[in-house]
Amino acid sequence: MSQPAASAAPADTGLSPLFQRRADLVFTVALFATVMLLIMPVPDLLLDGLLAISIGFSLLVLMVVIYVKDPPEFSGFPTILLAFTLFRLALNICTTRLILTQGHAGGVIDSFGRFVIQGNYVVGFVVFIILVLINFVVITKGAGRIAEVSARFTLDALPGKQMAIDAELNAGAIDEVTAATRRKKVQKEADFYGAMDGASKFVRGEAVAGILITLVNILGGFAIGVFQMGLSLPEALQKFTLLSIGDGLVSQIPALIVSVAAGVLVTRASDNSNLGASVGRQLTAYPRALRVVGVMMMSFGLLPGMPILPFAILGGLAYYAGRQLARQRPDEFAEEPPAPSAAAKSAAPAAGSPASPSSASPIAEEFRRVIDQDVFAIEVGYGLLSLADAGRGGDLLGRITGVRKTLARERGVIVPPISVRDNLELESNDYRFLLRGKAVGRGSVFAGRWMAMNVGGSRVQLRGTPCREPVFGLDAVWIEESERKVAELNGYTVVDAASVIVTHLSEVLKTSAHLLLGRQDVQTLVDHVKTTHPALVSELLPDLVNLGIIQRVLQNLLREGVPVLALPVILEGVADFAPSSKNPDDLSELVRRRLGMYFIGEYESRPGVVRALTLDPRLEQALAGRVHRSPGEVGLALDPVLGRHLLEHLSRGVASLTEGGGPAVVVVGAEIRLPLRRFLEPSFPRVAVIAYQELPASTEVENAGIIPVPPGLAAAPVPARAAA
Repeated sequence: MSQPAASAAPADTGLSPLFQRRADLVFTVALFATVMLLIMPVPDLLLDGLLAISIGFSLLVLMVVIYVKDPPEFSGFPTILLAFTLFRLALNICTTRLILTQGHAGGVIDSFGRFVIQGNYVVGFVVFIILVLINFVVITKGAGRIAEVSARFTLDALPGKQMAIDAELNAGAIDEVTAATRRKKVQKEADFYGAMDGASKFVRGEAVAGILITLVNILGGFAIGVFQMGLSLPEALQKFTLLSIGDGLVSQIPALIVSVAAGVLVTRASDNSNLGASVGRQLTAYPRALRVVGVMMMSFGLLPGMPILPFAILGGLAYYAGRQLARQRPDEFAEEPPAPSAAAKSAAPAAGSPASPSSASPIAEEFRRVIDQDVFAIEVGYGLLSLADAGRGGDLLGRITGVRKTLARERGVIVPPISVRDNLELESNDYRFLLRGKAVGRGSVFAGRWMAMNVGGSRVQLRGTPCREPVFGLDAVWIEESERKVAELNGYTVVDAASVIVTHLSEVLKTSAHLLLGRQDVQTLVDHVKTTHPALVSELLPDLVNLGIIQRVLQNLLREGVPVLALPVILEGVADFAPSSKNPDDLSELVRRRLGMYFIGEYESRPGVVRALTLDPRLEQALAGRVHRSPGEVGLALDPVLGRHLLEHLSRGVASLTEGGGPAVVVVGAEIRLPLRRFLEPSFPRVAVIAYQELPASTEVENAGIIPVPPGLAAAPVPARAAA
């Protein structure tokens, strides 16, 4: 019988479960008690305990700072500093009340006044001033400046760090959980240093308040002693000055300890170790330095009049420690690399032989980083960085990830990671797409503004910057947020800047899908098919074709927008036709006939009907006689007159097809489909050329126009078909 799930236990922090459950109540009560100290009198015995708590708590904070491994881990320090400052100021008020009303403030203050400064109020005042100067001028001022600079640099670097995390997530280098953890750490670090910048002002303010409180105690006590208690001037000065100085020392020592803790915390670097281990490791990292220090210390002892004993002892200890470290850990503290022996030289690899990655020289590693190139990258101007900054509401990186997933789902192609980086050479609002370093698309958008496209034929003129939509070349206007509602009400299609970039990116990736598909990607796809169709892959590879032929077939399909999602069907077609031909163009044409039922639907004007242009049969016959084939390419060898005639009539036919928003399709015979497509590709990249043999039996062709045969061509003899 299964046991009921236990409730989640609190994290193990070393405290009792009761204290963990009541920690919020304890903190609230402590703050309330601190406020009550400001208005309620406190007896001597309780005040002694509170002063001891002040000293002990300041030491606890210092020890925690020493042992913490990463400064932001102690994120509660600014709040603790504020609460502890309020607590010490409340104690100052309590001691002032007792000093001025009773002439006595407990054993702790009395001990500091008589034992620590030996009853000499002049010495005590000097010591107090020195402590205040050390705390206020040296420690607090330096720690405050470091906290201010750290906060400024941390906050300035926050967008870049978040962009780097989003870029790694978009590139697939990390998962969502890791990205969320890193974002939380970066935000926690920024919050910590921002809070430390403000908390450092509390410490400086307390140092000033300590001086003023001590002076008020001295002057007020002197007046009360003379005019109310009837003491003589020397007696009043002796009594109340000693108590006031003792009170100042008791309050300044915890303040000094906490200030040191704050300075240590903001000056630490995150190295995943506590302060003692980090400092000890770094100070003993160079044994030669210890030996040199030992010799120098002993040299100081030889100076005339200098006591030789302390310098000789310290110098000898330093020299001995350096010698021991060098002997015990020669591998870690080696000061000079040992010269290679003759045997090592003979065992070294000969020039030109491959070396292991670990033995690669720094120059080789640097060269490798230089020549490494992103398959696909997006460069943006400085003004568009906010689109990729999640901290400022930018969602460009998330949308890019969505485009990669959509393309993989619709086309079946593996899109490599897309890096996003800024380029100072671009204009502020420009962007461009790079395919292996080559620009394959560019545009200009305005962050914070909207692109309004007049697709509905509205006559309303919008106020904004005229432009042209980068994908389809539509006339558009960049408008402000205030104009957006007017544009939408008048039939404009309104999109933001990130949507323009993402739409452009999606179109560029679709047209460049065949260039993105590498051999390694094909191997990944084949391995995936092998898990469900092992017999198919073992039959195909390596006996019938190699990986390169499969890559060329897939590239031919993607080049014309045919998805390769039905990869088992494609590989079966290659396996069936490979015994008769190894030419990738021939194989891809034969495979297309099997895939027709999977992709013809994209070109249907309505279910089961493809509205398309066709060619006069005599023109098709003439084109078939002008097909030129080579081992690596196929095309049409047309004279200028025939080529111009074909392009002009096709241009008018395509315009009539696309007026209603339908696809531009040309249906021809299988023997001229590929050559005609290659001929039209530079001028009409969006025109789909389909063979009759690719159409499913249930699909009808609705003739949208016939491209006629040019005059004089019908009477001319048909040239002989070029040899394959």
